[in-house]
Amino acid sequence: MIRRLSPPLPEARGPLSAAVIAALRGADAAGVPTPARCAPYGDDLQLALYVLYELHYQGFDGVPDDLEWDSGLLGVRAALEGRFLAALRTDVPVVEGTDTAARALDELQVEPAADPGDSVSHFLQAEGGLQHLREYAAVRSLYHLKEADPHAWVIPRLRGRAKAAMVAVEYDEFGAGRADEIHAELFAALMADLGLDTTYGRYVDVAPAEALATVNLMSLLGLHRSLRAALVGHFAAVEVTSSPASRRLAEAMRRTGAGPAAVRFYTEHVEADAVHEQVVRHDVVGGLLESEPHLDADVVFGIRATGCLEDRLAARLLTPWREGTTALRGTAP
Repeated sequence: MIRRLSPPLPEARGPLSAAVIAALRGADAAGVPTPARCAPYGDDLQLALYVLYELHYQGFDGVPDDLEWDSGLLGVRAALEGRFLAALRTDVPVVEGTDTAARALDELQVEPAADPGDSVSHFLQAEGGLQHLREYAAVRSLYHLKEADPHAWVIPRLRGRAKAAMVAVEYDEFGAGRADEIHAELFAALMADLGLDTTYGRYVDVAPAEALATVNLMSLLGLHRSLRAALVGHFAAVEVTSSPASRRLAEAMRRTGAGPAAVRFYTEHVEADAVHEQVVRHDVVGGLLESEPHLDADVVFGIRATGCLEDRLAARLLTPWREGTTALRGTAP
């Protein structure tokens, strides 16, 4: 169902993203301005980073594949990553020895993990309409149409029990050998039920910076071996919180009559992620820290950075929804 043709380049959101997009069209990457004064979570920087990361996924129509490893663009990406990562480390400080992965995971398992009034899944379950669900699906499509891909990068960076368990969970995410059961395909079917375009990258231009940041975090952590434990922490946070949130979202889909494929995507995650949660906690995280205990703080950072960006996205969606307006940039889908 997913059309895998490379999408067109998105519209720029400022001088930084404009220069990056121009570089992909043939301009000199040396002309990209420094991100030093650019808001680390803002539209301009996040879109520029998203565009550079997409060269490692499906790329863009008309952009040569060999630009994926262009040294000038990699230098630009490193500068953007440095700005983004520095902001995250400031906003989610981790105290080594006090903040442990076990404690951080225990905190995630307290349900609800946050005030229900600040939770997108609680809002959609209780009062969200079809338009809210369509906007949510459009925003989440930036990740879900490549679901599990960013996490797969950590596999060659793990060993032993952690690697075996990670592969087992990813095998489920990729459909357990069946193309029609790949979770990205199931999400495309959900989008079709909601009347949305299932084309990969279709909704980048309407997605707010907060949505781009959640996807960029996965790419950032996945592409750097030095951040492998933070990627494991991110993966653990996703799996631990997924099952209860998916249950609420499945109820929202049923209540609004969204369609059977829309319901199925989330019911599948209720069941699968309840099992994955235990495997990830005990074997992926546990196996990693058994062999590399000095990475405990990095796992915590991955967990908390994920929560930080998800909270920012929730606020960005819920505020306009409660005011009766769209949460998307430009025209709603």
